[in-house]
Amino acid sequence: MRRIGDIWERVLVFDNLLAAYHKARRGKGARRDVSRFALDLEAELLALGTELASGAYRPGTYRLFTIYERKARLIAAAPFRDRVVHHALMNLIEPPIERRFIFDSYACRIGKGAHRAVRRYQSWARRYPYALKMDVARYFPSIDRDLLKLKLRRYIKDAQALRLLDAIIDTSPKEQDPPPPFPGDDLLTPLERPTGIPIGNLPSQFFANLYLDGFDHWMKESAGASAYLRYVDDMVVLADDKAWLAQLRESVRNRLLAERLHLHPRKAEISRTGDGLDLLGYRVFPDFIRLRDDNGHRFARRLRGMVRAYRKGTIEFADTKPSVVSWIGHAMHADSYGLRRAILRQGVFSR
Repeated sequence: MRRIGDIWERVLVFDNLLAAYHKARRGKGARRDVSRFALDLEAELLALGTELASGAYRPGTYRLFTIYERKARLIAAAPFRDRVVHHALMNLIEPPIERRFIFDSYACRIGKGAHRAVRRYQSWARRYPYALKMDVARYFPSIDRDLLKLKLRRYIKDAQALRLLDAIIDTSPKEQDPPPPFPGDDLLTPLERPTGIPIGNLPSQFFANLYLDGFDHWMKESAGASAYLRYVDDMVVLADDKAWLAQLRESVRNRLLAERLHLHPRKAEISRTGDGLDLLGYRVFPDFIRLRDDNGHRFARRLRGMVRAYRKGTIEFADTKPSVVSWIGHAMHADSYGLRRAILRQGVFSR
C-alpha cells in the first residue's frame, strides 16, 4: 500500500484555505467569531497560511459543553480558525484514505450515512435470521492517541502534515475518566498513554473511521463476516448460525483489546432479525421500519416547548423550522405517517 505524500504545499494553497472557510462556516454564519473572521477574510486566511507554513500555528482552546440525547455527551467545539485548518487538512487527506475503507462503513462519508446503513441492514435482515449488534465502550474517550498516530503513518508520509495531525490530537481536551486497564498495563500506563479525541470535531469523525478500519477489514476478510456494517462504534453482523455469532463475539472482544478498546459488556446481544433491531434511531424489521419509541416522545416534548416559547414571544416561528424539518426528515425514513400527523398536530403556533 503506497503512503500519501506531497500534501502540505496543497494544504497551504489559498484556494484550499478559502474552500475550507466556506465549509467551516456552513450553518454557523450568524456566530460572532465567524462574522469577525469574515470581516477581513483575505487577511485572516493569508495570516493563517503564513502561521501554518512557518510552523507557528498552534491549535486554540476548545469550548466544552454537554448535550443530552438519551445520555450526556461532552462536546468539544474548536475555535473557528481551527475549524478552517481542520477542513483545509481534511480536504487533502480524507478522500484518498477514505477510498480504502470498506464499503459498509457508513459514518460521515459522502454517499453513506445512517439512513443507508439502516436500509443495508434491512436488506440483510430479509436474508439472515440472526443479528449480533455490538458497541465499543466509550469509544471516543478510549481511542489511544499513540495507536492513532501510528495508524495515520501507515497511510501518510508527509512529515509536516503528520506534525499538524499530531498537534490536533495532542491538544484534545484531557480525558478525565480513562478507560479500564488492559492486560499488561501498570499504574503509570494512563500517564504514558494518553487517550481520547473530542466528540464534535471534524478530524475526530475521520479518526473514528480510520481507527477501526483495520478491524473492519479483518471482520470482512478474515473473520468471515460478509454481512457486517459499522457506523462509528455501532457494529452489526448477520448470519444463519447463532452459535457462530457467539463465537465471533468472543473473537471481536479479543481483537478490540489489541486496539486498546473494550467491547461494551451490555451491548453485544444476539437477536432474531424478525423481532426487530434498535439501530441508529429506528426499530428495524425485515419488512418495515419504525421510529424508536423514545424518539417520538422526545420530539413531542421539544415541539410543545417551542409552542410555549413562541406564545410567550421568546422565539420566532423561523427559529422552530430547523428542528421541525430535521425531525420530519428523520421520521420519514420510517413507517411513521400516523405518528407524524399525531405529533405535528400538537404544534399549533399562535400568540
